[in-house]
Amino acid sequence: MKVHKEGYKTIFITLALAIMFSIVALDIFEYTMWAWVAVALFIGFTIFILSFFRVPKRVANGSGTLVSAPADGKIVIVGEVEEPEYFKGKRIQVSVFMSFFNVHVNWFPISGEVVHYKYHPGKYVAAFYPKSSEKNERTTIVIRNENGTEILTRQIAGLVARRVVCYAQKGKMVEAGGPEGFIKFGSRADIFLPLDAKINVKVGDKVVGSETIIAEIK
Repeated sequence: MKVHKEGYKTIFITLALAIMFSIVALDIFEYTMWAWVAVALFIGFTIFILSFFRVPKRVANGSGTLVSAPADGKIVIVGEVEEPEYFKGKRIQVSVFMSFFNVHVNWFPISGEVVHYKYHPGKYVAAFYPKSSEKNERTTIVIRNENGTEILTRQIAGLVARRVVCYAQKGKMVEAGGPEGFIKFGSRADIFLPLDAKINVKVGDKVVGSETIIAEIK
């Protein structure tokens, strides 16, 4: 299993604490059943943290016109909205909510040039609330495909998440399914699409990052 580099520090600290607490538990409970139960719990928690930072192998099904899911999770918003930051007009918003148990790697949804990038510090309210896209820590990335069509993708930190990591750089070419970044411990990914985009998902659908085609654009 491949582990994401953003998890190295967290995993090391968790492992060190698990070893320390296991030693303490064995000493306090004198190697009784309760001592081994405590050790098993510490090991289980370490494995859980390790699995959270796993990097699964994925097929890149997106392209310049096929928009793939930027993250694993559940579709929580599909609809026409006003996008005030970059487009300053109406767009179709599709949002993927990542629960605490999802992989939190993010993938670029289309191939093209990064024409806009901005990091926004902010609050940490629950990511499934619509207003979190305006209030929470987040990044805004705009990608233009070879036909000149632009989409906006946004990483949004959640209630527990305290760090958004983004690898996008303005002026760089990116590929659909390439590594966009990482968000720790529960978050959301938004995509803002042209009004003539063909949407292939609905609220409640579960999507797989880099593989599920959520929309088609020109």
